[in-house]
Amino acid sequence: MLEKLQIVKNRFDEVSDLIIQPDIISDQKQYVHLNKEYKDLRALMDKREQYILATERIAEAEEILGDGSDAEMVEMAKMQMEEAKGKLDKLEEEIKFMLIPKDPEDTKNAVVEVRAGTGGDEASIFAGDLHRMYTKYCESKGWKVSIVDFSEGTSGGYKEIQFEVEGDDVYGTLKFEAGVHRVQRVPQTETQGRVHTSAATVMVFPEAEEFDVQIDPKDVRIDYFCSSGPGGQSVNTTYSAVRLTHEPTGLVAQCQDQKSQHKNKEKAFKVLRSRLFDLELAKKQAEDAEKRGSMVTSGDRSAKIRTYNYPQGRVTDHRINLTLYDLGNIIDGDIQKIIDELQLVSNTEKLKETGEAF
Repeated sequence: MLEKLQIVKNRFDEVSDLIIQPDIISDQKQYVHLNKEYKDLRALMDKREQYILATERIAEAEEILGDGSDAEMVEMAKMQMEEAKGKLDKLEEEIKFMLIPKDPEDTKNAVVEVRAGTGGDEASIFAGDLHRMYTKYCESKGWKVSIVDFSEGTSGGYKEIQFEVEGDDVYGTLKFEAGVHRVQRVPQTETQGRVHTSAATVMVFPEAEEFDVQIDPKDVRIDYFCSSGPGGQSVNTTYSAVRLTHEPTGLVAQCQDQKSQHKNKEKAFKVLRSRLFDLELAKKQAEDAEKRGSMVTSGDRSAKIRTYNYPQGRVTDHRINLTLYDLGNIIDGDIQKIIDELQLVSNTEKLKETGEAF
């Protein structure tokens, strides 16, 4: 393990030197890439220091035990060795997972889209519940959430809503939320008290930088229209909303959340870039998942991934057969335990592939 960590340290020293070079600083794409790598390697360097400290404490304890002349010191050395070995085992597991090659997109911000599926008004209400769940979760992580576009449901919630999330490792955290979410409950509109099943689709795109995707302006049709949602007189009476149509692919992105036409256009282009980037990424993820036989791919948008059952107060993630009887807290934004389990399964699959390296 120490040999492997020495290789990482050599790379860390190299990257530390590179990110202060003027030619790297002037190359935005390379600078952003190296900065992200530096941050990941810095975390590994901290673990390396802890690992070295634990091995030194074991060596000290072995020396005292080898001498054996002082009974009190021997007893203390045994305790020190036991504690250090426990730390070492834990650190080895953590370092193994940290050494798994990360998907380069994981550190990006994300664009999340929640769309009502089957179930009429109840599906729109559920889409609203999911939007609230993700918003509260993101806020708990200190991430910034801003709405891009939305279409309200007739009885509350949203037919569809799209929002940006900015922060650390957003896409890597939220990507496994992509897929069909089902809810089983008695709808507000149901008079007989019968349980209905409704659905909403969640899509998560990594936010593409300008250097990730080049869009030819000639390929984009731009339409301006009046915003339809709440926002006061100025929003609803001026042509501030923007719709972009990428003619080669037919992809559409629109934004009506800002009062400024310029800002809406900027946001819409950001979403369009992310959609185009995601098209290629989804193909790659599906291919990778097929090779690995992965259960937690984020490539298949039509897969039913999770059920929220209100009568039983349970949430089941079908990909990893995880059932939690904590629906109230989960729908209130406490989804970290589900995300942790999904990431663990994904990392374990990757670890099996790279296992021989350890």
